[in-house]
Amino acid sequence: MQTVSHLSVLIHEQAKKYGDREVMIYKDFGGVEWKSYSWNGFSDTVKVVSNALLNLGVRPQENVGIFSQNCVQYLFTDFGAWGVRAVTIPFYATSSEQQIQFMVNDARVRILFVGEQEQYDKAHRIFALCHTLERIVIFDRSVRISNHDPHALYFDDFLKLGEGLPRQSEVETLYGEANGDDLANILYTSGTTGDSKGVMLSHAQYMAALEANCRCVPLTDRDRVLNFLPYAHIFEKGWTLLSLTEGATLIVNTYPQEVQKSMRETHPTSMCAVPRFWEKVYNGVMEKIESSGSLKRKMFRNALAVGRRHNIEYLSRGRRPPMSLHLEYEMINSTLFSLVRKELGLTNPNIFPTAGAAISSHVEEFVHSIGLNMLAGYGLTESLATVSCNHLGKPYTIGSVGYPIHSISVRISDEGEVLLKGPTITRGYYNREEQTKASFTEDGYFRTGDAGYMKDGELYLTDRIKDLFKTSNGKYIAPQMIESKLLVDKYIDQIAIIADQRNFVSALIIPEYPLLEEYAREHSIAFSSREDLCANELIYKMMMERIATLQQQLAHYEQIKRFTLLPHHFSMERGELTNTLKIKRRVLNENYKAEIDRMYEEA
Repeated sequence: MQTVSHLSVLIHEQAKKYGDREVMIYKDFGGVEWKSYSWNGFSDTVKVVSNALLNLGVRPQENVGIFSQNCVQYLFTDFGAWGVRAVTIPFYATSSEQQIQFMVNDARVRILFVGEQEQYDKAHRIFALCHTLERIVIFDRSVRISNHDPHALYFDDFLKLGEGLPRQSEVETLYGEANGDDLANILYTSGTTGDSKGVMLSHAQYMAALEANCRCVPLTDRDRVLNFLPYAHIFEKGWTLLSLTEGATLIVNTYPQEVQKSMRETHPTSMCAVPRFWEKVYNGVMEKIESSGSLKRKMFRNALAVGRRHNIEYLSRGRRPPMSLHLEYEMINSTLFSLVRKELGLTNPNIFPTAGAAISSHVEEFVHSIGLNMLAGYGLTESLATVSCNHLGKPYTIGSVGYPIHSISVRISDEGEVLLKGPTITRGYYNREEQTKASFTEDGYFRTGDAGYMKDGELYLTDRIKDLFKTSNGKYIAPQMIESKLLVDKYIDQIAIIADQRNFVSALIIPEYPLLEEYAREHSIAFSSREDLCANELIYKMMMERIATLQQQLAHYEQIKRFTLLPHHFSMERGELTNTLKIKRRVLNENYKAEIDRMYEEA
């Protein structure tokens, strides 16, 4: 049964309930062995952090920064800070020095917790430029502290400030003074259209969101939940907190590139993910199938067809499958699909919430067909993650983002914008009164900036209103929709649609180079560099044929007429991606102006 309480005491309440039961498994920084914490151990360490923060002079509602990848120390710091009514501000571990400097100064951060060497080095370099910053606390003991840095200390030494709980009576007084209006987090948005804004999230919002999500997301204390999206992302933060309220065991994945290895080692039952993760799973499985013999290919395609009929045509619509179909599916599910899931490390799957971008129907159907319960959803930082999602056991439609959760009112404006109201919606942006005012309608609905519509109780998204392109012919183009259709191709790693004020649609494409290089060798296409591959006419022809197949269902004016292959990835360093890996279209237009202009020459 879910425990919903103020976050300042959540872990301690759960420790009373679960005691020495395992609450999380993790690896040390750079470690290879999985270790574990009990609920009691978690609670004890959180109390030590709270006491240590008081000894550093942290005051109620003071902003404390956390600049780190996922780790147990991150969770200790979050809950320890909430225990003294402080506000935590998560920074993505990949954030640039400029971003860190901006957020520290904007939030007037005095104490900044950092993860590994990279984060410490960045924090150290911007220290003198951040006039409120007084202390850097380092999670990873192997970090080399710069000579003559009196401001840095290791997390282990920080904990010594709270050993023996010298100020626990004050901490418990603060528990009693904590209230729903207290801010829990300020989460800075990814800033695709401008400077980041700090979204204010209160404890009351969290409690409302956790209770509402519990009604439609059936997690239990038997689940093992993998955390691999950054804790700085509201999706993972909300999902992690939901898991803890349900008594589930957390699997803390520190390094995102190791997620599939972690899955195979730890066998999670649930995890939240973004569509790109499942696209890579889909491409990986299909690549193995396509490289196998004709008999195996035929068997797998038949199995997928059976899975699709059983799980989508029938179960997704709330219909009972015919007995013959059910028996056929059960046989395939217990043999072939079971092997596929085992290869992924998902031997006992429960639910897999997925949001953050548009999901290709190909990928969504595939995941359901192989027996994984993907709960497609939609949310924002400003809505404290979930606005809507598929509800397990309730009919759903491929392509929708589910039913609005309890307590959320969804309204579609005359312009087609999704508007939101309810107890999970932010009160606004930190120190941004004008932007806050502009983000709400006169009757208090939050303007999401997303275009969508409701049908039979389900929410459908079309695109970001700000991202809609208008061609020179007056046609409106939804770039994210087109991009999601093409990203299912195994040879496409990244793509950006170009169309605004142009007379046709084009694209910048970064291929999946290992696969493309393999294709070139198999077809005796000579190359010595990625640039050679990008310029090769045979490669271009092959890619064009694949793109043509994928975009058959698009309107003529939505279809890509030309594209340019690029030899390097879009990057955060060049300002082309946000911390959540969303493309910044304005920057791409600037950085690749020459390449874009060439596609429209003599057109």
